Amino acid sequence: MTKPVKSWRRRATAVLALLMLLLGIWTVIVEPRWVAHRDISETVPNWKGPPGLKVAVASDWHFSKRPLWRVMTLERARAIVAEINAAQPDVILLPGDFLADRDYQPEIAATPEDEIAQVLGGLKARLGVYAVMGNHDWWHDGAKFTAAFQRAGIQVLENQAAPLPGTALWVVGVGDDHTGHSDPVRAMAGVPKGAHALVFMHEPASLFELPLVRGLIVAAHTHGGQVSLPFIGAPIVPGAGPRDWAYGWIEHGDNRMYITSGLGVSILPVRFNMRPEWVMFTLAAPAKPELDMKAEP
Repeated sequence: MTKPVKSWRRRATAVLALLMLLLGIWTVIVEPRWVAHRDISETVPNWKGPPGLKVAVASDWHFSKRPLWRVMTLERARAIVAEINAAQPDVILLPGDFLADRDYQPEIAATPEDEIAQVLGGLKARLGVYAVMGNHDWWHDGAKFTAAFQRAGIQVLENQAAPLPGTALWVVGVGDDHTGHSDPVRAMAGVPKGAHALVFMHEPASLFELPLVRGLIVAAHTHGGQVSLPFIGAPIVPGAGPRDWAYGWIEHGDNRMYITSGLGVSILPVRFNMRPEWVMFTLAAPAKPELDMKAEP
């Protein structure tokens, strides 16, 4: 009986080793590069914006030159930019963390921020492209990133509100909470009472202090935890929000917000059961006018 038992153990060990190898290939090589394009239709009570407004959200690009972390290369970023442009968004929101490496060596520009701005400057939307800085951007040099993006035609909003051209809407950028730049009250102060807004932030914890928003709220930073285990969810979620604020729709008070899984990776170059994504929201009023009347005074 000894030989069959040893043979079974060897086979089980070999199968386990193969499964671990395949899991490693999936989590390090395949899934981090398997970008999802998600379409989400969102109804907004008493919507004051253009019917069917298309808002693209693409966060946490984390450009990198490190070997295992080479998820967001220049080539891959250009392909994502082309895909977003092909979907013809009306507005594009970029909620921060554009850089992954502090020792990033640019290839096509003089500085890291100029290189990244040059690539993302290819994004096109008829009502504009807007960005906020994330913690990695501030750790590099938030002021330099801001200047580079502005030169590339991307409007950076740090705790600021700006009218969306040709509409009754406002776009609001909230600063990064992780690095002490968040001021949601100041950001919303410029929005006229009762106006609808597109609000975006890097760190979801800024939602704690965000006044009531009529419109769309989105955040980034968490990457969905990068790993989401069945029945457990994300074991580790960065930031000051609760662990269940890892990904998707969450609520706090009267506000509802979508947290995106982002496009790149950080800390560890892995993803499991949490694909990278960019999201296209289509905003419109509810189909029945009476629902508007009941939902908002």
